[in-house]
Amino acid sequence: MSNLIDAFSTSDTASGRFGPFRWRRLAVAALLLGAAAVPGQFGEVTRGLMMDAYVGVAVFVAATLMLFYGAERLFNFDLGEGLRNAKGWQVPLASLLGATPGCGGAVVVVAAYSSGNVRFGAVVATLTATMGDAAFLLLATRPEVAAVVLPISFVVGIISGWLIDAWGPKHLEAVPQPSCELVPRIGDIRPRDMLYIALAIPGLALGIAGLAQIEPADYVGETLPLVLSLAGIATGLFIWSTSSVDAMTNSGDAPVTRTAEETSFITVWVLGAFALYEYATVFAGLDLASWFSAIGPILPLIGIAIGFVPGCGPQVLVTTLYINGLVPFAALIGNAISNDGDALFPAIALNPKAAFWATFYSAIPAVIVAYGFHVFAPGFMN
Repeated sequence: MSNLIDAFSTSDTASGRFGPFRWRRLAVAALLLGAAAVPGQFGEVTRGLMMDAYVGVAVFVAATLMLFYGAERLFNFDLGEGLRNAKGWQVPLASLLGATPGCGGAVVVVAAYSSGNVRFGAVVATLTATMGDAAFLLLATRPEVAAVVLPISFVVGIISGWLIDAWGPKHLEAVPQPSCELVPRIGDIRPRDMLYIALAIPGLALGIAGLAQIEPADYVGETLPLVLSLAGIATGLFIWSTSSVDAMTNSGDAPVTRTAEETSFITVWVLGAFALYEYATVFAGLDLASWFSAIGPILPLIGIAIGFVPGCGPQVLVTTLYINGLVPFAALIGNAISNDGDALFPAIALNPKAAFWATFYSAIPAVIVAYGFHVFAPGFMN
C-alpha cells in the first residue's frame, strides 16, 4: 500500500506537473467510472458507450500498436528513426501507415512527429490517408469498396503531404530531439500492463465479431462482454491516471508497456468523444442520420464535416449509413479523407496547433475528391 501512496504523491521536480497532473487524471477517471455506476438510463448509456469504446476502438488500437512496437523490438528497428532517414520516402511511408486499417499506424507517425523525426507533411499525409476503425467495418462488410477507398486515401495522402512539404507552413515543423529526452523510461513490465493486454485479447475477439456482424450476446450472453469491457476500461483508466508520461512512450520500453500506456491515453479521449456524442444523441435529440436527409449536393459536404469530429464513432456511423445505402459513395470517400481517427487525440495533446492545421489541410483534398465523384461519377459504388 505504501508503494501505491508513493506513486500518487511523487512530484516531478523538473516540470512541476507530475503530482497535480496525476490528481486531475484521477478526478477524471473517478468521474467516468462514477457515471457508469449511476442507476437508470444515464448509467446504462454510459456503460454502453464504454463497451463500444473498448471493443470498437481500444482493442483495435492496442492490437495495431502491439504489432508495430513488437515488430520494432523483434527486428531491432526504430520506426521513428526509420521515418526520419527515409528522406523522399517519408511522406509515402507515413501515408501507408495511415492507410493501415485502424489508428495505430497514424499514432506512430504522430509520435514520430512529436520527437522531431518526421516533417509536418508526413502528419498531414497520415491523417489524410487514415480512415480509422471505420476501415475495419468496411473491409468486413464491403471489401470491394474498401479496395477502392483505401488506395485512394493512400494516394491522396501522399500528394497532400508532398504539397505541404513543398509549400506548407514552416513554423509547424517539429524540432528533432532524441525521444529518450522527451519522455521518461517506465522500466520493467508492470502487472497492470500484462492485465491490460490479457483483457484486450478476448476484447479483440469481441470487436472482430462485431465487425463481422456477429452478436456476441447470442453466444456468451450479455453480461460477459459488458464486464470484460468495463474491466478493460477501468484498467486503462488506472494506467492513465498513474502514468508518468503525457501521451507517447519511450522507445526503450517494452512493447507491452508502450501499448498499454498509449492505448489507455487514447481511450480516455475516445470515451470523452463517445460520451459527448451519446449524451447528445440520447438526451439532446442529436440525429446525425437525419443530416443526410438533405438534398444531394450537400451530402458529400456533410460527410466531410462529420470527419472533423475527433475519434472513430461518428465515422463508423457514416460508413454504416453507406453500407445500408443511405448515403452515396461521394460522402463516404469525403469522410474517409477528412477524418483523422483516434490519432487526432495524441496530436491535440502534443501539439494542438499542428493538429488543427493538419485537420484543416486534410479537408481540402476531401472536398476535391468527394465532389469529383459526386459530379463525374454520381452512381459509383452506390
